[in-house]
Amino acid sequence: MSAHTSTDGGGLDLAAGAGDRLALGVAARLSRYLQVLTQAKKMGKDTISSQELADYTHVNSTQIRRDLSGFGKFGKRGVGYNVDALVSQIRKILRTAGQHNIALFGAGHLGRAIAGSDIFADHGFRVVAIFDTDPDKVGDPVGDRLTVRRYDDMRRVVDEEEIVVGVLAVPTEAAQKVADDLVEAGVRIIFNYSEALLQVPPDVTVHTSSPAVDLLYALYFYLT
Repeated sequence: MSAHTSTDGGGLDLAAGAGDRLALGVAARLSRYLQVLTQAKKMGKDTISSQELADYTHVNSTQIRRDLSGFGKFGKRGVGYNVDALVSQIRKILRTAGQHNIALFGAGHLGRAIAGSDIFADHGFRVVAIFDTDPDKVGDPVGDRLTVRRYDDMRRVVDEEEIVVGVLAVPTEAAQKVADDLVEAGVRIIFNYSEALLQVPPDVTVHTSSPAVDLLYALYFYLT
């Protein structure tokens, strides 16, 4: 990957080139930095140090500086990183600048909680549709702007709303069917909150979020 450098001390012209692709580990760490920076911005912080980023992400501060220096000259010694500028540039590097539309599947307690959260909106993702197969839930309001839609309308809505991500908050036994339908509709990113082991084509990315797995991971490091 070629480095993208800037001419000023703030390091503000750093978007990855169209032909570049981040290593998986770098992309994962940049995503963690972005999560912390987004929260810091909401808290009103103007600057943040590499050590503060290290404290919140559990990534070594030397690794953080190395990751960021690969894309340009970030920050100033003794001052730290400008939060606004770093948020903007990491979003460019991760190619998440702009607005991306999400379809949410499952209007139960979990689905409604996700729809009402800022977890995606903080990073430029917008839940524009929520679906359920239960006819008693169709038409119910969810938050201020969403209404539960019929699952049978999914294909049409994916096209009309230019859906790029499908989020599954459905029972495990229903998850594979929803994933299959999303793939057929052209969606290539699936965020899976169920325990299902989804089978998808190689060009489809699935991220499974499991609180139990996260707890096991944390417990391992606590006990060792």
